[in-house]
Amino acid sequence: MNELTLDNKIINAIKTVFDPEIPVDIYELGLIYKCEVTENNDVLINMTLTSPNCPVAEELPMSVKETVQAVEGVNNVKVDIVWEPPWDMSRMSEIARLELDMM
Repeated sequence: MNELTLDNKIINAIKTVFDPEIPVDIYELGLIYKCEVTENNDVLINMTLTSPNCPVAEELPMSVKETVQAVEGVNNVKVDIVWEPPWDMSRMSEIARLELDMM
């Protein structure tokens, strides 16, 4: 049986974080732009929000950080909010589109 890599464990953890206004996880929504694991198992995440006025602008990145920090083998986690490129619905996965009846 194959064990999940640390990258896969991190992505699976991120998929447990939901935007409270949308019933789809933030990974499938396309809010994660970069997730990089360093040689020291530090994790660098660039993410965005659906809009700069998002009501969970402070809580969501903290939730991502805490969730990834809890993954076994992860050391430090840094989450940066980025606005370029701006998020739009084209970044959503097929799973997200199906969940939101957008297919």
